[in-house]
Amino acid sequence: MKKVALHNLGCKVNAYETEAMQQILEKAGYEIVPFSEYADIYVINTCSVTNMADRKSRQMLHRAKKLNPEAIVVGAGCYVQTKEAEAFLDEAVDIVIGNNKKHELVQLLEEYEASHTKIKSITDINHEKQEYEELFLEKTAEHTRAFIKVQDGCNQFCTYCIIPFARGRVRSRALADVKEEVERLAAGGYREIVLTGIHLSSYGVDTGDNLLHLIEEVHKVDGIERIRLGSLEPRIVTEDFVKRLIRLPKICPHFHLSLQSGCDAVLIRMNRRYDTAEYEAGCQLLRKYFEHPAITTDVIVGFPGETEAEFEETRKYLERIHFYEMHIFKYSRREGTKAAVMPDQVPEEIKTKRSNVLLDLEKKMSKEFRDDYLGQKVTVLLEEIFFYKGKNYYTGYTKEYVKVAYPADSDMANRFVEGYIKEQLTDDIYLLVEF
Repeated sequence: MKKVALHNLGCKVNAYETEAMQQILEKAGYEIVPFSEYADIYVINTCSVTNMADRKSRQMLHRAKKLNPEAIVVGAGCYVQTKEAEAFLDEAVDIVIGNNKKHELVQLLEEYEASHTKIKSITDINHEKQEYEELFLEKTAEHTRAFIKVQDGCNQFCTYCIIPFARGRVRSRALADVKEEVERLAAGGYREIVLTGIHLSSYGVDTGDNLLHLIEEVHKVDGIERIRLGSLEPRIVTEDFVKRLIRLPKICPHFHLSLQSGCDAVLIRMNRRYDTAEYEAGCQLLRKYFEHPAITTDVIVGFPGETEAEFEETRKYLERIHFYEMHIFKYSRREGTKAAVMPDQVPEEIKTKRSNVLLDLEKKMSKEFRDDYLGQKVTVLLEEIFFYKGKNYYTGYTKEYVKVAYPADSDMANRFVEGYIKEQLTDDIYLLVEF
């Protein structure tokens, strides 16, 4: 039996696809082993979101070859899609598989075994009419929460982003296929799902459907008790959208609205297609209909041309919106994007300084949000064991994604418990006790 090791780089969509490829291999009779172990085949699902991601992808491909020089090394995904020639010429790589071709993995391995000749399977994802690549999961590495990919591709073309060139245009998964997978996972004991995609808000634009309808249909599946949503575009948050969401009790009031900058001039340079007033209106709608929703976001500092005044405008805006969590990124110049050749690139030391300011703000706002739950009754889905100061706990999350620890000596994974949040244990974990 051939041994295969897989390694994932990048986003939740990549992670989903890596698990799907693993299950394809298992069904074909391959034995899955940890990446650090000796294997006959290494599969690296690569990332290309930044130049650093490209570098890490190359490093992992080379590391695989060093682990076993005789092994078949497979490079799949975004890096090999955007750097096709470079990847194919890399002596460490034997098989190159682009996006929308990952379902061919076993077939390509068999072809390589027969010919021992380097193989490439990459479609022109930007110009050909692409169908959604149907991959599916029967189980995931997580025991309680399952991420489900429902959409691929992006039509937005933000000036800093390579992803439309790596993933192609929007392609939506058939609603019936999504429901079938959710039902299968529910039958397997999963109680919480996360709907995710490259540009989730675009679900259905290519098929005449829409994300809200998908959510409502998934909500009908018995056994699933919580539904979380991946990153959303601010403009999808209309009054009708929120009114219909509030009628769905399985929806977790935890919304990640991608922002990137709190300055309109920077948003225009980024080609983000909304302004700060629209974004704030969406946050106000969520807070109008949901009680204390968790709103999280992404922010890029040091985008080309960002002045001190523009950064300060962003800082004040973030403080006013008052997010639960913010993911702060220093702008990374990405070859092949419009922003990479923009004038007035911001020096690295200034980006670092601005990032540190926002990281401090994020820490402060996040604690304030979690502290609001002290003494409050909450329901938590327990996930994994946690040892703290000689005691056994299980950690889990509230619907708002506040992490808590519950005292327990027996296996309580995948169980719901109710209690109140008593006190803070660590920087991000709070103690849950029964009434």
